[in-house]
Amino acid sequence: MPWWHRLAEGARLMVGVPDYDRYVAHRARVHPGEPVMTLDAFHRNRIERRYGVGKGQPPRCC
Repeated sequence: MPWWHRLAEGARLMVGVPDYDRYVAHRARVHPGEPVMTLDAFHRNRIERRYGVGKGQPPRCC
């Protein structure tokens, strides 16, 4: 992977934008045959995890 891809990935992670392609590759490699979230579901899940949204989750400020 070129250095600018790693730099862009690091910048996205610093501001809280997860990498869907990396998630899909991980699921295929580690959990083959299991379902993979759609892009919309993936982003919704990451926002909920980051901000503590959902049943049983304590509210978080950031």
